[in-house]
Order: sequence, then C-alpha cells, then structure tokens
Amino acid sequence: MTGPLGLQRLVRIISLLALALALQACSAVKVAYNQIPTLAYLYLDWYVDFTDAQSLQVKAELTKFQAWHRQTQLPAYIDLLQKLQQKMPQDISAVEACEVFADVRQKALVMTDYAEPAAVRAAATLSQKQLDTMQRKFAKGNAVWREDYLDGSAKELFEKRHKSSIKRANMLYGSVNDKQRNLMAQQIEKSGFKAAQGYAERQRRQKDILQTVGKVIANPQDTAATQQDMRSLLARSVTSPDAAYRSYLEVITQEGCASFAELHNNTTPDQRKKAVEVLAGYEQDLRTLANQR
Repeated sequence: MTGPLGLQRLVRIISLLALALALQACSAVKVAYNQIPTLAYLYLDWYVDFTDAQSLQVKAELTKFQAWHRQTQLPAYIDLLQKLQQKMPQDISAVEACEVFADVRQKALVMTDYAEPAAVRAAATLSQKQLDTMQRKFAKGNAVWREDYLDGSAKELFEKRHKSSIKRANMLYGSVNDKQRNLMAQQIEKSGFKAAQGYAERQRRQKDILQTVGKVIANPQDTAATQQDMRSLLARSVTSPDAAYRSYLEVITQEGCASFAELHNNTTPDQRKKAVEVLAGYEQDLRTLANQR
C-alpha cells in the first residue's frame, strides 16, 4: 500500500484525525479525513516519485485502507472520545492519561498489521532510482526537522516548544491563563526531552528503510524473503531495536502523561466544560464519517 517510508506516517495521520487530537475546527477534521487517500498519496509520491502503474496501485490501496478504517476503527475512536468526555470534568491521574495513550498506540498497531501486506507489495515494485530519490528526500526532511528541534539557541527552541504547547492546550480548553502558561513553561524546563536522541532514531529508521528496500530491490523474485524483510522492518519501525532509545521513549511517555494530568488538574470548571464540548464535537464528526460510504 504505502511502502515502509509512509506507513508509520499514514498511521499517525489517520490516528490523529480520527481521535481529533489535531483539535482543529470540526468541519476541517471531516474534510481532512475524507481527503486522507489523496493527502497520503501526495506525501508518498513526494518521497518516491511513483510510476503510473505504481500510482494506480497505491491510490487503490489507500482508498481500501481508508474504507477499512472508517468501518472498523472509527467506532473504537468514538467510544474512546465518549470515555474522555466523562473524565474531563474531574481531575485525572498520570496513570489514566497513559491508559489513553496506550489505547491509541494499540489502535495504531492494528492499522500497521492491516497495512503490512500492501506495504510488502508496494516495496517489491520500487526501483533503485526511486530509492535514491527517497534518500535525497530524507535529507531534505532532516534539514527541516533539525531547524524545528535542534538548530537555534536554547531560548529559541524553548520558545518553540512553549508556543506549541500553548496552542494545543488552547485548542482543547479554549484558552489558557498566565498561571497555566507558566506551568507549561516549567514542565518544558524540567523535561527529559532530548532532540538529539530523537534525531538519531529518525536517522536509524531511515537507514533501515534504505537498506531493507535496497535488499528487496536486489532480489525481486524472492517473495518469501521480501515478506520477512518487510515484516521485520515494520516491527523495527514500531519498536526500536535500540534499547537506550526504548528506555528514553518510555521516560518521555510517562513524563508526557504526568504533564497533561498536571495541566488538566489546574484547569477551571469553564475550561473543562469547553474540553467536553470540543470532544463531543469530534465525536459527532466521527459518527458522521463512520456512516459515510
């Protein structure tokens, strides 16, 4: 379907839109979800530069994937949104926040499993020229990533993260006050987030993709080997083979759960009411999307 380079990205796109964590206007969520096959195709084509035959295959697989997701996955997101609405009026614990994260991650794994056969088929059709294109696009993307998370002074990077945190909170709670903005600033200052470690994992995954797909291209007739190689690649994309990175990710995940719980527990009744309204709006959007065929 998407090939290894785009599978994780597509999973994230659909997960975020379906759960409405993007927290944009309700109508925008519906429009974006319905355009996922087109948006995902454009993203993938930028990396690979598909041939005409590949374009037809990928577009068909993306459309099929979205139909499956609409029918089988959106109901689960609706259920999750209902549970979140019940939690919003009360304080929540870091454990409860992490339970939500674990639920979303499990749904992403289900999508990865479903997409695996199509990813194998797509990888088997790639050429060395397309692999070279992919490598160049990785380099361009890395330059943008570094600009966002690594390059610049400590103050500039802090301000970017703080601004992003405030924007996300405003989308859920309507508007945060000075006390809450200060709390988010303190959380960022205490955070164990290490952009360099994330960048190293990003590069590892890219190298893994290039090497694995290169191996597939070199042995296009060995279907069994292709399936095993791609299955292993997707598994490494979901769970890094780097033990140090896995430990770091666990620390950051727990930290994120605690930070969200702390912020939520410092919100006002009106802000919590707004959060319920926002989530209810997304629930209605997802119901509308789930009923479309």
